[in-house]
Amino acid sequence: MSRARSMQSLPKAGRWAIYIALAVVFAIACTFLSHWQFTRNEDRSAQLALVEQNYDAAPVPLAEVIPAGTALDPDDEWRPVELVGTYVLEDQVLARNRPHGGTAAFEVLVPFELTDGRVFLVDRGWVPPGDDQPEPDAVPAPPDGETTVIVRLRPSEPLPSSGRSAPEGQVPTINVPLVAETVDAATGEAMDTSAYGLMVSEDPAAAVTPAALEAPSEDPGPHLSYAIQWILFAIMGFVFIGYVIRTERQHRREDEEDAAAEGAAAASRQPTPRRAQRRRDRDADDEDALLDALQ
Repeated sequence: MSRARSMQSLPKAGRWAIYIALAVVFAIACTFLSHWQFTRNEDRSAQLALVEQNYDAAPVPLAEVIPAGTALDPDDEWRPVELVGTYVLEDQVLARNRPHGGTAAFEVLVPFELTDGRVFLVDRGWVPPGDDQPEPDAVPAPPDGETTVIVRLRPSEPLPSSGRSAPEGQVPTINVPLVAETVDAATGEAMDTSAYGLMVSEDPAAAVTPAALEAPSEDPGPHLSYAIQWILFAIMGFVFIGYVIRTERQHRREDEEDAAAEGAAAASRQPTPRRAQRRRDRDADDEDALLDALQ
């Protein structure tokens, strides 16, 4: 089996073809990553536009946005709706490991039974872990009796990909179907599983409530700048390959000039034998003529 030849042993055209091929492959990868970041930027811009459109809209009854038997339209996310009914306190559930207040907090999920018999899950806010235990020391109770609650609609979250679970009375994520399986069977069967609501206000208000949930971030994220950076990286790849080829040509030219200079220097150090040889031949002829005359 022949040994692999080094890059320098390859013909010049072959090396340059490999350099250019590498630059093209690198540029294709950069283009793919740039497109991915542009797509993420478009998605983030759409999310921000949806928040701006719906977040501060006037509340309307839930039935106008999610009629019975239908699911949440993605265009209605963050839209405020009004719920009238009573909390089902005995089916309260905690969503664990929620990042609030610089800690792994709990969000308080309470099913809310509407006057029409539907059950809608309400996220009343968050509570910190206890001082001497991972579970909260206390969870503020919702108001008793008929209550009017304003919530902002959110889609059900996916189940955790890691398959992690939670202790009894808790859930690892706000996956509404999972919550429906966790609570009482009658409550779970009547629960709308396509969405839940982030509490804005309650009337009458409870004396103590969980900490309010933060408004969504307005930060567009770094996706656009990352997309531009990947384009610049692709261009820099071709610039670098051009620099490598230019440097190689310059070194080759310098080597040829050095070889020519060394050859000229070696030639200048050698004696010129022809004149000396002609002089020696003339002396030999004179000696032969003198010997012939003496004979």
